[in-house]
Amino acid sequence: MNRDRTVGTPRPGQLYVDESKHRGFHLIAAVILPDNAKLARQAVAALTLRGQTRIHMNKERDSRRRLILSTLAKLDMDVTIYTAGARHRTDLARREHCMRRLAADTALAGHTHLWIEQDPTLIDRDRQQIIEAVRSTGQPQFSYAHLSAAAEPLLAIPDAIAWAWPKGGDWRRRCEPMVTQVVEV
Repeated sequence: MNRDRTVGTPRPGQLYVDESKHRGFHLIAAVILPDNAKLARQAVAALTLRGQTRIHMNKERDSRRRLILSTLAKLDMDVTIYTAGARHRTDLARREHCMRRLAADTALAGHTHLWIEQDPTLIDRDRQQIIEAVRSTGQPQFSYAHLSAAAEPLLAIPDAIAWAWPKGGDWRRRCEPMVTQVVEV
């Protein structure tokens, strides 16, 4: 799957990233242009129930999951799924290969920010991989940060896709309008 929605020179966007270890390893990167960020934030806020600090697909009912995915599918964004399978021996190795490819692609595309769902045990490792990958492209460095989903509501977008895509069937079908590319590393 590789649907190019770009006409002319791509404009720099911001990436929001989360992962799934279900049925392989998947690193989901949602690119949102700065002009579309406000609308995306409003949509995520409208989906967040009273008392919730964030949307988390693992904790939602199926009816809510369907609503969340159909609402997100209406947003103007491009999602790339980086996937690594059994040829990489561990989830840590799978994540490393996906993260390096994501960082290189981010730099080459000229994107400005990369926001990654925080896993405190992986922050230092991710930083090193990002620095090395960007350096190898010869492109300028972009800003990046590891944040909790409560601190950055737009991390709900890759979380939702990370939950649904590996499940296959109707859940994957609901993600397909958002996914522009699947990259196997």
